[in-house]
Amino acid sequence: MPVLEIEGLSKSFGGLRAVSNFDLTLEDNEVVGLIGPNGAGKTTIFNLITGIYPVTSGSINFVSKSILGIKPFKITQLGIARTFQNIRIFKECTVLDNVRTVFHPRVKYGVIDAFLHTPRYAAEEARITELSYELLKAMNLDGRAELKAASLPYGDQRRLEIARALAGEPKVLLLDEPAAGMNPSEVGTLVELIRFIRNHFKITILLIEHQMNVVMNVCDRLVVLDFGEIIAEGLPEEIRNNPKVLEAYLGKGVTVA
Repeated sequence: MPVLEIEGLSKSFGGLRAVSNFDLTLEDNEVVGLIGPNGAGKTTIFNLITGIYPVTSGSINFVSKSILGIKPFKITQLGIARTFQNIRIFKECTVLDNVRTVFHPRVKYGVIDAFLHTPRYAAEEARITELSYELLKAMNLDGRAELKAASLPYGDQRRLEIARALAGEPKVLLLDEPAAGMNPSEVGTLVELIRFIRNHFKITILLIEHQMNVVMNVCDRLVVLDFGEIIAEGLPEEIRNNPKVLEAYLGKGVTVA
């Protein structure tokens, strides 16, 4: 059974057709890259999957159930988490508290417990802190748990955003240009991190990325968009020299030796 199944997905903004008849099926524990030139509609698709934009037409089924019309926070709770092209963390909070906040909708105590600091409250807070430290350790951030998030280097802020997304225990993780703004050393570390997340957390990953050395090294297959339409899909080695893909990125008449 597919984890995520999208059929005929389209989105229009007034007279502009941003996404047209987009189809995608994601299987369990698969890493798929969604690539294409700037403005191709990639992030729009993420916004449609996560409920930020309403769908013009088409269907999105998550574990065989439609998620159309569901609020973004509900979609997150169902098991679809995402990061953003521009990092969105709570910069004035500690690294640890950035992760702890994600557990709030699933706490096992009530308002009275929180107000009176009952044993149930204390036990649950200790459990959340332990789980948060485990995620930070997986991201190699446990040594910086008490620092303000704003003090982290750029690459570590990316890792924190991913840790926070994983705290929701998603079945599908959407990564929107995680290598953006990274230096070559950080990009190499990111490749290993994505492999680790896939193997350790056993989740499906849909990845938007412009860094070809990232997608070519971590993705099982690639889907290529141009002007909101799929122009190619297949294994990374099949996409590398696809004439339609080269034309979309580099213009007509380009060949690769």
